[in-house]
Amino acid sequence: MKLQNKVCVVTGGNSGIGVAIANEFAREGAKVVIFGRDQKTINKATREIGRDTVSVCGNVKNLKDIDRLYEVASQKFGKIDVVVANAGVAKFAPIEQVTEELYDDVCDINLKGAFFTVQKALPHLRDGASVILMSSAGSTTRGFPLTSVYNITKSALCSLARTLSAELLPRRIRVNALTPGAAETPILARDIGGPPEVRDQLAAGMVQLTPLKRRARPEEIAKGALFLACDASAFCVGSNLVMDGGLGQL
Repeated sequence: MKLQNKVCVVTGGNSGIGVAIANEFAREGAKVVIFGRDQKTINKATREIGRDTVSVCGNVKNLKDIDRLYEVASQKFGKIDVVVANAGVAKFAPIEQVTEELYDDVCDINLKGAFFTVQKALPHLRDGASVILMSSAGSTTRGFPLTSVYNITKSALCSLARTLSAELLPRRIRVNALTPGAAETPILARDIGGPPEVRDQLAAGMVQLTPLKRRARPEEIAKGALFLACDASAFCVGSNLVMDGGLGQL
């Protein structure tokens, strides 16, 4: 098993790509701590993952909640080997309609939340640990209307992976970005809002732009997270693993 007895923390681990990553890590022998905002989906994910799984309910916007996450993880399992900063939201609007509230909410969760998820993990991380920041292919390789705020946050995470890797070299902590394309997750219905037909049109448009003509299954993206989490990626530092079905390359 590639993560036998490793302690792994996954934010946003209660649904979508996050729970797929947590499941993949558990199957590879990890002790998993999942973190998310919704207690109902957290409970469901914890039952689904089983094995050595601990859950903490909280919001990455709240730094005290992040502190509590690491207190629980450390008390239960000790030092942490892997952190996946996966929690995120997708809220789109034309620039003229972006409110301060929307801007702050997206930035606080996607960027501020990821930054402090890493910062507050540092006292609890083993030297040589792996940190994975979840970016987005639409943000790093293409420009799309309505996504300005979202893209700011997700493209910044690739820069953060490089900068933090350089800063944490003395401890051999590797920070890499994982950049999926459109995936089959609840995020469209949960965050974007609007009538179902609009969301369906958006999803169909994503598929048409993707050379493989489909959305990724969360389990496929989880395989990329497993690679960055385990020793197979020991020589990957500050990199960006793109899993976008060819969106940015073809």
